[in-house]
Order: sequence, then C-alpha cells, then structure tokens
Amino acid sequence: MAAAAVDLEYTYRYRGESALTADVGRTRLSLVTTSQPDCDPLFLHGNILSPKRTGDLLIAVADVVQSRFHIPAAMLAKILRQSDPVITCSDEQCRFEGFSACCGAYVRLDLLANAIDGERLDRGTTNVNFNAPMRTALSRVRDGEPMEVKIGAGAIEVESRGESIVERKVTLPSRWLRGFADVQASQARMRPAFELSGAEFRRFLRELPQGVKGEAWLSYVGGGVRISTRSSPGAIGAGGISRLRVLDTASRHVDRVRVYGSMEGDGLETAWELSTPDSRLTLALSPEVWRGFSGEGQLLDSLAETEDPKAMAAVKASLRWQEHIDVDELVVNYGLDRDRVERELARLAASGLVGYDLHHGTYFHRELPFRSEAIPKLQPRLAGARKLVDGDSVTFETLPQPSPWKEEGDKEPVKAWVRSGDVEYRVIIDGDNARCTCVWFAKHGGSRGPCKHILAVNMALERGDNAD
Repeated sequence: MAAAAVDLEYTYRYRGESALTADVGRTRLSLVTTSQPDCDPLFLHGNILSPKRTGDLLIAVADVVQSRFHIPAAMLAKILRQSDPVITCSDEQCRFEGFSACCGAYVRLDLLANAIDGERLDRGTTNVNFNAPMRTALSRVRDGEPMEVKIGAGAIEVESRGESIVERKVTLPSRWLRGFADVQASQARMRPAFELSGAEFRRFLRELPQGVKGEAWLSYVGGGVRISTRSSPGAIGAGGISRLRVLDTASRHVDRVRVYGSMEGDGLETAWELSTPDSRLTLALSPEVWRGFSGEGQLLDSLAETEDPKAMAAVKASLRWQEHIDVDELVVNYGLDRDRVERELARLAASGLVGYDLHHGTYFHRELPFRSEAIPKLQPRLAGARKLVDGDSVTFETLPQPSPWKEEGDKEPVKAWVRSGDVEYRVIIDGDNARCTCVWFAKHGGSRGPCKHILAVNMALERGDNAD
C-alpha cells in the first residue's frame, strides 16, 4: 500500500510582490524572498550585464516550474500551489533551482561571476516568489536598460513602490526534498554523451516530433540529433523528450548544448546543459513523463546504512558554500573510502544540504528550507524497513558464505523471509542484485530503488542478526 504523503507546513512572509520596475532608463529587478523580513543578510547586490538574455533564462526557469507534464487528477489543486524556486548565492555564482509541478523535470540556472557586476555580500539559500507579474515584466526586458538585482534572505528589493507586506501560508510538499535528493543521485550517474551547437539544438527543437512521449534513443549523427525507437551503439536512452519544448525561449541565446545520459543499464534519465557566455541552464528529465524524481528512491540503500562518524565529519567540514565539493580530495585528505564518502554525501543530499553540478562533476553546498527533524518522515520505505527490523520480522534462511564454485571473495546469495502484517515475502540478495516477491518489486523491479523488504534484510545483515 502506498504511504500517505507528508507535507511540511510553513508560513512564509513576503515583503511584497516580486516586480520589475523602470525608472529613468534603469530597470530594477526585485525578487521577494520568503525568510524573516527584518534582520536577514543581503547576499548579492549588482547589475545584470546582459538583461535580455538573463531575463529570458529566468523565464525558462519559471516556465519549467509552472509546467505540469503529468498531473494525477487527485493532486491538481495542491500542485498548482507549488511554484517557488530556490536561490543559492555563493562567491562564484548565483543558482536558481526548481521542479516542474509534477516533479518530473528539474531546472537550474547558474548565473556565473561575469553575469553580474556588483557586490557579493554573503552566502546563503532562500525560497523565492516568482509571480505572474514578475514573469510578464521579465519578458519586456531589453538590452541597454540596466537591470539592478538584490538577493537576500529576507527580501530582494531596491524600492518597494508602496507595496505592502504579503503573508502566505505555503504547504511545502515532501516530494520537493525527496526530488532534490533523487535528482542529485540521478545526475551523479550521468556522463556526457554528445554536444550540439546552439543552431543544431534550435533545429532539433523545431523538428522534434509531437508524438515522442515514451522511450527514445538519441545519438549525434551528421550535424544533428537522430531519434530512434531502438537502441544502437553509442546512443543514450531518453524518456519524454517532448518536455524539451519548454526551452524554446532560452534556446535563442545558447552557444553550446551538452547532453548527458545514464551510464547504468537501460536508464532513461537525461540532462540538457545550455551554455551562454555568462550562464548555464540545465534541464534534467525523469525516465518517463509520469515519473517524478521524488519517487525514485535512489538514495535508500545509502540512507539505510549506519552513518560513518569520521566520513560524515569530514564531509560536513567541507561545506562552506563552495561550488565544488571534490570526492577525490576528501578521500585523499582524510584517508577515507570513496564509497563511504559517496554514501555520506547521499545523506546530506537527503537533508537538502548538497546538490550535484553535472558540468564539473562535483557536488555543491546549499541549504534548502526544511526542518531536519522532518526528514525521517520523507522516506516511508526506509521508515517501514526500520520498523520491520525492530520488530524482528526478518528471518534468514541462509547468510552470505564463501562459495567454492565462484571466484575468490564471492559469496553465496542471502535468502530471507520478511513478515509484513499477515504476509511473508521471500527476499534473495546476490551481490548487487536483489529481488523480492512483493507487489512493489513486481511492479518496479529495481528501477525505483529497493522495496522495504529488501531494505530490511540489508539492515538486518548490517546489524548482525543471525539465521534461525
């Protein structure tokens, strides 16, 4: 049975509506954020050097956030309320992140150091109100009209124009935090597949067939992208690529596009990185239009393991709002196991503390506005597995033993029974492969993370439970 959704209730206070105003030949961008209004620091104050391009790229972020590629009927009203992107300011760049309303597309705009002429006063993350008037105003920006921007934890505002404080009670959905965690895990598995010029990408969007909704295979051939319904050497799998049309506005400014694909099995996740002289816009697409990143469960194996205090301390010590958290550097400097470092980074991703930058192949620090004590409720499969283990519901038929018929170090499969309610499920774990007789596994296999019964067996193994 599917677990009920857990929502995190917050009351956000806005200084006013976000706005774009013109005054004596100057265009001022005021993005109103959602932190405490009176005492929060100012992160950044400066002028956007390419107003038209930056305005169009911000519109692309808004377009993705406001898009609904798949809508379960029962969730429509709630989905329509979720459209506030997240901004992170650091020493080198300013990032705008968000999900489509269905959580199946993730977008991030990185404004690089040469995009803004001004002062970087502090580092931090905030949630931003992108209302309809703001989007309309951005579409009217023209080059040659200076665009001044202030980004702060409390408000981003040059002058209020008499606007009053707006209070809005926002239901912050649990799937947003799970989505940020899972999209990080998804991107970490991707590798560059091919690159396109801006002209080639614009042609690809124009010629993209309307009917491409399911699985497709993409390759770069003869100066363009070839779309096929069958796999071929060098091609990457992609799901729901019709969603790329949301990039129409942004594509006019693009110089180069780098396409990333999953390098594991038949993964259909893709990411499209659009580069301009002073920014990068990345759109990551889930394997299918109906699949949201929030339901993938890619971090559950890591979260189920016991935390390594030494590795976690080293990883946390590296979080100083830097753009690049290098796994290899942590391994060398602290003498840590690489797999352990990756697992502790997964824990921080589940807490909203790190994201993944495909361009550099490294993690970056940011802090999402979630309460850490609510995180256990956001992973119902993990909570269910812990309940099974604590209730001694796992009975081992066989434990891993060295096998004389396999290569040295290989072990015989683990076989166990897991009682959940009045039903017992058979779990077999053979190396990296695991299977279960439950309905979840029959429906999804291993494509959306392990079921709670497989998790419970792994947790019981780590705890040292013995076979009966």
